[in-house]
Amino acid sequence: MYYRQLGNIPHKRHTVFKKKDGTLFREQVMGTKGFSGTQSILYHHHMPTEVMRTEFIGSYLPEYEEQGSLRHRLLQTDKINKQGDALESREYLLGNDDLLIGTANITKDMENFYRNGDGDELFYIHYGAGKIETMFGTLSYRPGDYVIIPIGTIYRVIPDGAEATKVLFVESFSQITTPRRYRNEYGQLLEHSPFCERDIRGPEKLLTYDDSGEFEVITKTRGCLHSHILNHHPLDVEGWDGYLYPWVFNIEDFEPITGRVHQPPPVHQTFEGNQFVVCSFVPRLFDYHPESIPAPYFHSNVNSDELLYYVDGNFMSRKGVKEGSITLHPSGIPHGPHPGKVEASIGKKETLELAVMIDTFKPLKVVKNTAPIEDDQYMYSWIK
Repeated sequence: MYYRQLGNIPHKRHTVFKKKDGTLFREQVMGTKGFSGTQSILYHHHMPTEVMRTEFIGSYLPEYEEQGSLRHRLLQTDKINKQGDALESREYLLGNDDLLIGTANITKDMENFYRNGDGDELFYIHYGAGKIETMFGTLSYRPGDYVIIPIGTIYRVIPDGAEATKVLFVESFSQITTPRRYRNEYGQLLEHSPFCERDIRGPEKLLTYDDSGEFEVITKTRGCLHSHILNHHPLDVEGWDGYLYPWVFNIEDFEPITGRVHQPPPVHQTFEGNQFVVCSFVPRLFDYHPESIPAPYFHSNVNSDELLYYVDGNFMSRKGVKEGSITLHPSGIPHGPHPGKVEASIGKKETLELAVMIDTFKPLKVVKNTAPIEDDQYMYSWIK
């Protein structure tokens, strides 16, 4: 990310910065990789260490299925009835040691606050709108937004009352960044990148609360949830600056890379974490070689599992897959277009599909109790 600053900060870091009453603002350095990664400096009205009491809540890690036959999977997330705020509505569906993946139907405001101390979080907003109040400021969200929330960020999600917010979420155990191959040695996105810094939205407004009382922050770390009761409002930041902060990128601003013949999935890459990438399939022109086959070729994921979340449109290589569905094509066996899709794509000029892909370089495990939302015949849907 690039440098940003919001609110009031002193001229020099680690120097005296006083409030109107003569007392000091409390400086907090928040960074990654032991002071050698991205970081920001925040100035609080209260010491961020002022905790009145703590409580252990319990494990949040899901339980996975026992190993079964290797097969392609189809999960229909529109059948999930779980609802609530942005934390209690999360339904874990897949995961491994690098990330957890699921969906959430957010139907109410968060009354308390939350932070993930295990890694970054990514939300893809399928539908719904609202705002996310964070210690770095407030971000608004709308359909198509990717929201990146760095590790340790205190926040709460406030959906608009008109409709629920449907989210595909990734809880990463590492930092989520833009693809390295699209950045130069200074960290700037290159000219051939499918998006640039101009497309990225940071916190829009810094709301500062100098309130005393009891405020709960649910902290997720070490595989468990913990309750911390502060004696002050957790969003008490007067100002901050740096390179670490939550940010938003809308999938509409992803500019697809096309060619004379079919382009491989890496051209769709949007983000990366440790041992996984996130890609965006967006409306685009098809290949323009006179004899090109726009549909993807059959391929084997030799080193990765492929997950697709279907957002909108008619996905050109699939049939019988609804919006909000997740397909998992595991490594070890090939996958590709459904019968008739290759032939049907010849001569077509464009596709209007919209989907999010997550490729993991360690096998994904499926969470227990997904049978009610799974189409167990998907593995055999390539038989004519």
